[in-house]
This record gives sequence, structure tokens and C-alpha cells, in this order.
Amino acid sequence: MNWQLLSPEPCELGESPFWHPQEQMLYWVDIAGRKILRANVFMGSVEHWTMPAEPGCIAPAQSGGLVLALRDGIYRAAAWGGELQRLAVAAHDPRTTRFNDGKCDPLGRFWAGTISEPRDAAPAELYAFDGRAGGPPRVQRMAGGATVANGLAWSADDRTLYWADTTAHVIRAWDWEGERNQLSRARVFQQFPLKPAGWQPGQPGYGGRPDGAAVDVQGNYWVAMYEGRRLLQFSASGELLADVPTPVQCPTMPCFGGDDLQTLYLTSARQGRSAAELSAMPHSGCVFSMRVAVPGLPVNFYRD
Repeated sequence: MNWQLLSPEPCELGESPFWHPQEQMLYWVDIAGRKILRANVFMGSVEHWTMPAEPGCIAPAQSGGLVLALRDGIYRAAAWGGELQRLAVAAHDPRTTRFNDGKCDPLGRFWAGTISEPRDAAPAELYAFDGRAGGPPRVQRMAGGATVANGLAWSADDRTLYWADTTAHVIRAWDWEGERNQLSRARVFQQFPLKPAGWQPGQPGYGGRPDGAAVDVQGNYWVAMYEGRRLLQFSASGELLADVPTPVQCPTMPCFGGDDLQTLYLTSARQGRSAAELSAMPHSGCVFSMRVAVPGLPVNFYRD
């Protein structure tokens, strides 16, 4: 598996990539850089859209444009670069907490988790925003007890939900009933060893912690291991199928794209990394791609 560089222009904290099948473009965000980006991968061009606050995650809307989770709430834009309309105010204190990883479920609800920036407690939660009836979305708290919400994904059969807490190095799973939007049978899908005290990048003994994720058509869960310099593929039963080295220390989130959904895209981060690491890995923060044998699931659209 050979990684290709999508663009040499790095983000501080690249996240939330998705492939837009109608536009044939790749979207992603730079959380710390407060911007949304999209690329025409065939022409090699990248557009930027500056945000008023950190965009934790984005998703395409079925009626056009995007739904966005900014620091203080959920917003809607009817078109690229258009006016932002706030759909829901955040339940958290935006001075210490912001929205982070999220995406839409197969029925068109937008889900977004939060991150506690002090990282000294676990008040982070996962919310679903249902706008299918029109008007302000119905807000439903789905899970909590995390510090850094990440790794959100649904199984290929739409019966399992995955959600990770990066700080706790854990990926959890629930049975999911989509029509009623109910979670049950909570369990640990993967638990990774914590980072050893004093560990430094380049040293052995640490494999990273779970960040963003995606699922392929066979139901395999792909997760970026932040600070682990690798991307892992697990079967639905939790068996490790692949351990793919990445060209950067901090990969953040994969997604599948292209006409056949067999191009895997991967965002990454450079924020807070040492000068030595950035010298050794100058493309930290960039987006990469590689071809894979098994197609991924297409992006889910927000319905309003």
C-alpha cells in the first residue's frame, strides 16, 4: 500500500474528511485553522472557507450545502461559502468544551461529539440532531462519559454504532436501532494500552490512540491511531486485519472516496508537534490517499 500526497498545503489539525459523490470532491476541516477545505482531486485545486469558530465536523446535506458543528452549536449552510444559519445551540460551555468528531447516520440525522479541552475530566457527550421534520432539529443525547469524542461510525448492516474516547484509548460499540434511534448492549470493542510515561515519538512501546474512523462494505472498521503513525483495520468481531504504516506521526481520520469508493483518504495533524518531528515528517497536517481492495461505505447525507 503506497500513500500519495493529495496536496502539499498542510492543516494544523485536519479532520472530518468525506467524499461528495455528486460533486466528485473531497471535503475536510482544519479545526485549529478554523476553515473548511475541499479539493478537486483530478485538477489538484483546493478551496478554503474561513469559519468564525473551530469546525469540529461537517457533513453534506441532501438538499444541498453542508451541516456543520462549530464550537458553540450546529449550523447549516445552503451552499459553499454561504451564510451560516444556527440550527441548535450547544448544551456545553464553549469556553472549555467544543464539538469534535461527527457525521450523519444512515437515516439522515447529524451526530456530533464533544471534547473537553482541559482533558482533566470526562464530560464529553455524543448528540444526534434530527432535522427530518423541518424546523429546528430535535436534539437527543446518545452517550457520554468521554473526554475526547472520536471514532464515530456505523456498521455496514446499520445495526452497530462505534464511538471512541481518544484520551481513554478505547473504542466502544452499541447495538443501534435506527428508526427509534436507540442504543443498547454497550461494550468495549477495542482497548489500547495507554501512553507510557516519558514516551517520545520515534521510541518503541506505544501504538497511538484511536482518532477518526470509517467502515468498508465488508463491515471492517478502519481507525487512525493518533501519535501511533498507523492506520488499523478491524473486522466486525474485533480481529486485527491490517496495520498500515502512515507517512506522519499523527493521522487523524480516514474516509473512502472516488467513483468506486476504493480510494482511502487520510487527514493528519501538525499542531503541537515538535520541530524535530516536523523536520522529519514535513507533510504532517496534509491529506494522503491510497488505493484499497475493498470499497468503503458512501457518505451519509443530512436530511432536512
